[in-house]
Amino acid sequence: MTSSGGIISDGVHRYGLRVYYEDTDALGMVYYANYLKYAERARTEMIRLLGFATISRDNDTAFAVRRCAVDYFSPARLDDELEVVSGLIAIGGASFDLEQTVMRGGDRLVRLEVRLAMLSASGRLTCLPGDFRSALQPFLQST
Repeated sequence: MTSSGGIISDGVHRYGLRVYYEDTDALGMVYYANYLKYAERARTEMIRLLGFATISRDNDTAFAVRRCAVDYFSPARLDDELEVVSGLIAIGGASFDLEQTVMRGGDRLVRLEVRLAMLSASGRLTCLPGDFRSALQPFLQST
């Protein structure tokens, strides 16, 4: 699948972006918290490409980050072209774990391990819908 939201192939989602001035600090390097924004955009586009853009409105549910661990290896700089590669690590009853890597060319800059949980409108954990779990399965089988 391809679109402006990235591409899904070989069991991973790839999302491209460029570093703008607003993303950088005084030295022209990406401010560390902006990698979290890049990963969030990539996850949102991956879920949208899977056909679940309106999951929260349709089912009165929402995804929330339950856990996020980040390793920083090398900084991105102003005007760099980056790619966020997202792959599934595990699927639970009400959550799923992703590994997201921010790449510049062949260089790994940042690695995130993220657990997303599905919450009901009242803020309580709720099970992932079966059709969503089915859409995630090809990601899990390829990792």
